[in-house]
Amino acid sequence: MTNVNPQKYFPVSWEELHRNAKALAWKLHDIGAWKGLIAVTRGGLVPAAVVARELDIRIIESVAVISYGADDSNPELQGEAKVIKPAANIGDGEGWLVIDDLVDTGRTFDVLRRLYPKAHFATVYAKPMGKPLVETFVTEVSQDTWIYFPWDIELQFTQPIARQTKGSTPK
Repeated sequence: MTNVNPQKYFPVSWEELHRNAKALAWKLHDIGAWKGLIAVTRGGLVPAAVVARELDIRIIESVAVISYGADDSNPELQGEAKVIKPAANIGDGEGWLVIDDLVDTGRTFDVLRRLYPKAHFATVYAKPMGKPLVETFVTEVSQDTWIYFPWDIELQFTQPIARQTKGSTPK
C-alpha cells in the first residue's frame, strides 16, 4: 500500500464541484457524440451526474473500484485498485466516457483502461502521477494535496494557514 503523505489539504464546496464538473462538460462537448457515460463509484457519481445532464446523456453505467479506504483506520492509505463491479455491456469502451472526481496515482484509471481501452477518460481534478492516464480534466493539483470533497466534510472552524504551518508563529 502507498501512503500519499499529503502536505496540503484542499476542501472543495458543492458549488465549486458543480462549477468544475460543468467546465468538464464544456470541454467534453466538442470532442464527440457519446454512447453513454460510466461513473466511477463513489467519487465520480456526482460529477458524472452533472456531465450527463449538461451533455444530455441518458445512458449511465457505473463501475465500482476500490483502492483508498481498504484500511478503515487510514482513508489516505491507497492500496491496489480492484474492480468490484464492472460496467455492463460496454465492450472495449469505444464511444463511452469514463468520469471520476480525481485521478491521483492513476491506479484506478490504469485498471479501467485495461477493461475499456477505447473509452475516453475524464476527471475534474488531476494530480501529476495520474495525469497521463486521463484525456480531459479541469484542474491540476499537486501530488501532495489531499482533496476533501463536499460529501466528506462538514462546515466547521479551521485555523488560518499561517497557524497550521509548522514552525510559524502567530503575528
